[in-house]
Amino acid sequence: MMDLITLGKLLNFTENVVRKSGKHIVKMRNESHIDITYKDVGELVTSADFASDQIIREAILYYYPDHRILSEENFTSEGNKERFDGPLWIVDPLDGTVNFAKGLPHFAVLVAFAVDGIVWVGVVHAPEMGITFTGIRGNGSFFNGKKLQVSSISKLSESVVGTGFPHDKSQIKSALTRINNLATSCRDIRRFAAPTIDICYVASGLLDAHTESLKYWDVAAAGLIAREAGATIGHAGKVPDNIPNDLFGEEIICSTPGIFKELFNLLQKND
Repeated sequence: MMDLITLGKLLNFTENVVRKSGKHIVKMRNESHIDITYKDVGELVTSADFASDQIIREAILYYYPDHRILSEENFTSEGNKERFDGPLWIVDPLDGTVNFAKGLPHFAVLVAFAVDGIVWVGVVHAPEMGITFTGIRGNGSFFNGKKLQVSSISKLSESVVGTGFPHDKSQIKSALTRINNLATSCRDIRRFAAPTIDICYVASGLLDAHTESLKYWDVAAAGLIAREAGATIGHAGKVPDNIPNDLFGEEIICSTPGIFKELFNLLQKND
């Protein structure tokens, strides 16, 4: 168990570094200093992703040189990538890269701090929209300083659910099945293409649920924020024994408790 003073210092550090990074990448875009390339499955990545990653990485290694970092932009190049023991920072330097590149406001910088696979601190900062979600394990989550609480919806048919599509086009068929199941069972669906913001919207009651297959860095900070606001988080599939529950994102379901069981049962049909 970590003491609240230590967690407060970690949160303050994390919030400062994501704000610094967010300010920098917005400046890069405004000045048209953006280069675009693509990853193996056609996923877009920009020079701002790497610039943000460098800002965050340098700050962490300066203040916490003995800690490890798991970042989306360095995940495949670093050894021991499946290690979750000890102090670990989980970073997505730019979630919603396509939105960012197209000039849309739904993108975020996010950092979480975990020890032995348990996430203790998380920050999701959307610089273009001027909003910051924060959370400390056991001490609630907040939106620009206001305490968050999930919605009180108790029927899936009355809910608005966020979801997304995979970058790997070979997985589109499964995603379309999920979309069909959701669209015929809830009030409406939303796709903002920045899942960390969507999960934080669940925490704030703006969405009633979010579901799709995500990565460690998508769910670490946002998942903590949602849990601390009262959300229930589970998975339509099995969580592997070697991956901590806080960090597993495949077939994730994050919802207000009143519709979780109904949504879980629905998504079991998505084979």
